[in-house]
Amino acid sequence: MPTRPSWEQYFMDIAKLVSTRSTCLRRKVGAVLVKDKHIIATGYNGAASGLTHCSVRGCLRMELNIPSGQRHEMCRGVHAEQNAIIQAALHGVSTSGAVLFCTDQPCILCSKMLINAGITKIYFQGDYPDELARAMLDEANVALVKWES
Repeated sequence: MPTRPSWEQYFMDIAKLVSTRSTCLRRKVGAVLVKDKHIIATGYNGAASGLTHCSVRGCLRMELNIPSGQRHEMCRGVHAEQNAIIQAALHGVSTSGAVLFCTDQPCILCSKMLINAGITKIYFQGDYPDELARAMLDEANVALVKWES
């Protein structure tokens, strides 16, 4: 009989699937917000609703040769973590006490939002060059767990 995945593996696998919806040309990211072993929201990175996708229009960050982890404001996209928080808000679902499963470590902008949204723990797989984000999550007592499957 096949072994069932752990809850953490299950939600991380779903985050990977969510990332396949991304329209970003540089990095495909998926995020799943979970509370009491139930998914409350998902998000992936891409242009804001109603705007032309970067996969169609092109990437301003690539055109300007902006390194990863810098000048986030020079992007048409909304990050996966931000979209998950926004989705919860649109549907009136509290994120207080939720856990985030994300394909990548959150950046500083997302980290601040996750702290204020009441996220208590973050599982991530891919590294992201943002030590300030790590420091702020640590200071806010948000557990940051590197997921190794």
